[in-house]
Amino acid sequence: MSVVVGYIPTAEGTAALERAIEEAREQSTELVVVNSSRSGGYPDRKHVDAGGAAALKEKLESSGVEHTLLQKHGDVDAAEEVLNAAEEHKAELIVLGLRKRTPVGKLIMGSTSQRILLEAPCPVLAVKAVYS
Repeated sequence: MSVVVGYIPTAEGTAALERAIEEAREQSTELVVVNSSRSGGYPDRKHVDAGGAAALKEKLESSGVEHTLLQKHGDVDAAEEVLNAAEEHKAELIVLGLRKRTPVGKLIMGSTSQRILLEAPCPVLAVKAVYS
């Protein structure tokens, strides 16, 4: 069993990661961090670069939870990667970070989040970043 989190290096991604660490710790289970990017060779702010990966690994190590970091880039679909990880690692929970949306944007959530919510094989916890 595991907790799967879709992570991108943003405030929302960080909020999701922190909550997923808490959930994995409370449930005494593995944390699976999924970071994917459809960069096609171009820099992508959603992909964790080498420096960010080192900081992420340090954060995961210091959390004390068993963890796996899955990073894929190229011709990948983020929702597909999270859903596949949830199936493969028998997820008890998927954690996603959601960003603030405009009133019109609230009608239609991001396609990645929406697909995960609709197709997830387990409960999904959506968290928002705290802005000061």
